Amino acid sequence: MRFLWEKWNHISLVKRIVIGLFVGFLLALVSPKVFAPIGLFGSLFVGALKSIAPLLVFFLVISAISSHKEGKETNIKSIVFLYLIGTFAASLVSVLASFLFPLELTLVVGSQDIAPPQGVGEVMKTLLLNIVDNPVNAIVNANYIGILSWAILFGLALKNSKDDTKNTILNISDAISQVVKWIINLAPFGIMGLVFNTISTQGIESLLSYGQLILLLVGCMAFVALVVNPLIAFIYIRKNPYPLVLKCLKDSGLTAFFTRSSAANIPVNMKLCKELGLDEDTYSVSIPLGATINMGGAAITISILALCAANTLGIKVDMPSAIVLSLLSAVSACGASGVAGGSLLLVPLACSLFGIPNEIAMQVVGVGFIVGVIQDSCETGLNSSTDVLFTAVAEFAKRRKAEANSNQ
Repeated sequence: MRFLWEKWNHISLVKRIVIGLFVGFLLALVSPKVFAPIGLFGSLFVGALKSIAPLLVFFLVISAISSHKEGKETNIKSIVFLYLIGTFAASLVSVLASFLFPLELTLVVGSQDIAPPQGVGEVMKTLLLNIVDNPVNAIVNANYIGILSWAILFGLALKNSKDDTKNTILNISDAISQVVKWIINLAPFGIMGLVFNTISTQGIESLLSYGQLILLLVGCMAFVALVVNPLIAFIYIRKNPYPLVLKCLKDSGLTAFFTRSSAANIPVNMKLCKELGLDEDTYSVSIPLGATINMGGAAITISILALCAANTLGIKVDMPSAIVLSLLSAVSACGASGVAGGSLLLVPLACSLFGIPNEIAMQVVGVGFIVGVIQDSCETGLNSSTDVLFTAVAEFAKRRKAEANSNQ
């Protein structure tokens, strides 16, 4: 058994995940009742990731800020600007795509017991309250906005502490990162269970019936990943961006696609940043920050589902309203992790721009949950890979300017 386990671990993680994906799909088709216990692997895997991710973000940010040396410049402002521009661009792409390929939904009844935010003011109020949420409560409930705000404060407060204290926090951060790596190493078994559960309970037909919507969502995310983001990168670094873009998608996006958790993918992104030779003082802050506010995939989901609802009801949406929708989706997406239900629950907020009743909007959320099996995976893959991409782009652009100035 030990020999087989060592051989198994020598296979790349991506290949092992593909094997798990295929086995779960096959077993669900052959005999879902006989192999029903396999579904437990998926629940255990997701539960473990959800449990450890808040602690990971909390200690990573505290360690990064408390260990930052005075006088050493970082690129955080440029990276945050790229995060915001990228999220807005993703939202704009999804709006334009919805105009080119208008879709209507076969609405289903579901998720009626969830109360969505009633307006932009309520979203902002929720975000502000989440910022000052009890830190223990924020960790327990995975309120990443609250986790981030308290971690920043603790990190600043500990900047003048003794080196022993900082080393202790760093050791705890490293230990949690190692635990996450162990959990991700078990991803093939978790993915096998998740795929088994999806196929055995919902069937392939449930996914195929929403094929056009899935194609539009995934197509927009692919366009952003392969066209929009490379264009932004090229403007900054002034050279072929695709080697960097494809590396980020392969090393970060694929893992995030299967784990479906940007926070849990932080150790993968940190390792990739190290391989790219980036400044640790910068990426140790920008990567956890990106997992919280860099939500281009969420902006795409919110915009497309809102416009599909408008098309279904025969509501004509003009271009100015579409631009407002893009801005609203981008702002809402940045705070998606601080709102119960994530990006899908913010769809009714976008629908309210067009006067769509809450009852109809919540049915659209139900459709979102159905296609969420694929949509959420692609969304997370786009978000997580972009965290590394924009961190690298900002630093490479800074180096290019420094070299240009030195040559003058």
